[in-house]
Amino acid sequence: MSEWWTYRPSDFLLFSSRTYNRLFELYNADIWPLQIVALVSGVAILALLHGRIAWRGRLITVILVCCWLWVAWAFHWQRYATINWAATYFAAAFAIEAMFLVWVGVVRDSFRVDSIRTTRARWGIAIFCFALLVKPFLGLLLGRSWQGLEFFGVTPDPTAIATLGLLLTSRRKSWLAWPIPVLWCLISATTLGVLLQTG
Repeated sequence: MSEWWTYRPSDFLLFSSRTYNRLFELYNADIWPLQIVALVSGVAILALLHGRIAWRGRLITVILVCCWLWVAWAFHWQRYATINWAATYFAAAFAIEAMFLVWVGVVRDSFRVDSIRTTRARWGIAIFCFALLVKPFLGLLLGRSWQGLEFFGVTPDPTAIATLGLLLTSRRKSWLAWPIPVLWCLISATTLGVLLQTG
């Protein structure tokens, strides 16, 4: 038996690029038109970021929590787990992230939106806009069809990226909410890198 350090990420890949892309196509067809609702929610978050409502941080958090719970259940648990046994753990991690967001953003009201004029907040908004409006169409560069694109609020990658952007806009430190989105981005980048290499 080979030693553990001789394994490469491709040795753990349980599916082909075609199977992975087909997963998103079937998922998007099943949940249509929820993608539109998610897009509207993302635009609502942008409006709240530029608004002056005192409880906007809590409202943004509630929207994010709904997105994380949806992705945990509908994508990871119901669909991704059919081709990747690790997706059940991903579902648990996304549900835990939702709980972290509730704690820091709703219970403690720590997710206070900073002035959008600061450099950090502008970077955060730019990252959020990337996840909402640009990231879905990057799938076309990876050979996906229009039916297989990933959207904020209903698929993991743009949801995690958008959350990191929003955390950057927060005036208060919310470190509890950072690790899972960062870890997911690393896992997803590794998966996509291996899929590109193996074709």
